[in-house]
Amino acid sequence: MGKTTRRSINALQSSEYQQNISLRKRPVKCPTCHAEINLCHCLEDGENFRWSPEDTRFHTGEKHKFFSSDLEAPQPMHSEEKVCKCTECGMSFKRSPELKRHQRIHTGQKAYKCPECGQAFRRNSHLQVHQRIHTGEKPYICKECGKCFSHSSGVKVHQRRHAGEKPYSCKKCGKCFCRSSDLQVHQRIHTGEKPYICKECGKCFSHSSNFKVHQRRHAGEKPYSCTECGKCFFKSSDLQVHQRIHTGEKPYKCKECGKCFGRSSTFRVHERTHSGEKPYSCAECRKCFFQSSDLQVHQRIHTGEKPYICKECGKCFSHSSNFKVHQRRHAGEKPYSCTECGKCFFKSSDLQVHQRIHTGEKPYKCKECGKYFSHPSTFRVHQRSHSGEKPYSCKECGKFFCRTSVLKVHQQIHTGEKPHQCNECGKKFTWKSNLVVHQQIHSGEKRYVCN
Repeated sequence: MGKTTRRSINALQSSEYQQNISLRKRPVKCPTCHAEINLCHCLEDGENFRWSPEDTRFHTGEKHKFFSSDLEAPQPMHSEEKVCKCTECGMSFKRSPELKRHQRIHTGQKAYKCPECGQAFRRNSHLQVHQRIHTGEKPYICKECGKCFSHSSGVKVHQRRHAGEKPYSCKKCGKCFCRSSDLQVHQRIHTGEKPYICKECGKCFSHSSNFKVHQRRHAGEKPYSCTECGKCFFKSSDLQVHQRIHTGEKPYKCKECGKCFGRSSTFRVHERTHSGEKPYSCAECRKCFFQSSDLQVHQRIHTGEKPYICKECGKCFSHSSNFKVHQRRHAGEKPYSCTECGKCFFKSSDLQVHQRIHTGEKPYKCKECGKYFSHPSTFRVHQRSHSGEKPYSCKECGKFFCRTSVLKVHQQIHTGEKPHQCNECGKKFTWKSNLVVHQQIHSGEKRYVCN
C-alpha cells in the first residue's frame, strides 16, 4: 500500500482525504485484550486500517497499514490497475514483490540454495519442498491407502487416481489426464512443440524434466544416490526403481498371470504379451514390436548402424546388450552361475535357458503340432518350418534360409572357406557333418548296418 510515514498519518486525519477516499472512522474491540481500537473502514473494498499511529501491533502479528499522502495512490487498488511493469517482457503486476519474483525468470537468479546438495531455487517455498527429499518428510497422507507425499499437489493428484477422476482432456484426441501439466506436455505431441533446447548439442525437448536430465548427462551429474550400495542416478525415478532391488518390492501385478514387476514400463510391455498388442511398427518392413526400444534396435538392420565399438578388437554392435556381453568375453567374465551344476555364463538369459535342462521346463508350445521347446530361438526356427518362412538370403546367389547359421555355412561355398579340418589327414570340409562322415574312414567305424 505504500510506506508508513508521518505524512501518511497526517493524510488520514485530513477531512479532504476522508471525503475523496470514502473512509469511515469507527471503534472496534480487540477480541484478545478487549481494548477499543480506532479503525478507518474503506467503503470501496471493505478493508480496515488503523487510525492511531500508537496502536501499531496486532495480536496476530500483522503489520499496520496506512494510505499514502498522495491522494491518487489508493485509486489504482480500486480500478485494479497493475502498476509494476517488467521491462523485459512487459508483464504487469500489482505489487513490487511479485515483479521481483517474476524477474528472476529473466535473470536466472536462484537466491535460495539447499545447504545439503547445493541445488538453488527461485522461490523459498520451492526450496522448502525440495528439502523434504533430504529429511524424508512426507506430511500429506492419503486417507484411502495411507500413502504419504512430500507435496500437497502430489496427494491431490494421487487422490484423483483413487476416484478415477481425470478432469483435463485433450481437445485433439480426447485423452484425459489427472494433471493440467500432463495435458500441456501431451498437447506438444499434436503441435510438435519442443521449447527446451540444449545449448551443448542443440537437441530439443518437449518436457522440462527430460531436458534437465539430458543436461545432467553432459555435465556427468548424478545427484541421486542409493543409500544401500552408493550407486548414483540422473533421475530420482531411476533411484526409486533401483531401490526395489534392495527391498524386493514389485508393486505392479499382472491380472492375467499374477506375475509381479518392479518397473511400470516392464509391466506395460508384459501386458502386451497377453493382449498381443504390438504398437511399434517398422516403416521399412512393417514388422511390429512390443517396445519402442526393440523397434529402434531393429531399424539398425535396415540402416546398418552399429554405434557400439569394442576398443579391444574394433568389432561393432547394433545393440548395447550384445556389446556388453562381447566385452565380458575379452575379460573372461562369466557372472551368471548355475546353482545346480556350477556352470557359468556370460548372459543371464543363457543361464535361464540352461536351468531348463535341470528343471525339464519347456515353456514354448507350437500351436501347429503341439511340440514343446525350452529356447525361444529354437521355437521360432521351428515355426518357420510350418510357415515356410525363410528370412535370411544369400547376397551372392539369392538363396533363402530359415536360420542364420545355415546361411553362414552356405556362404562358405562362395568364399571357398572350409573351417572343419580332419586331425588325421588334414583334409578340410565346409560342413561339420561331412567331417564326421570322413573321420569314419580313419576309425573304421561303420554306423549304418544293412538289415
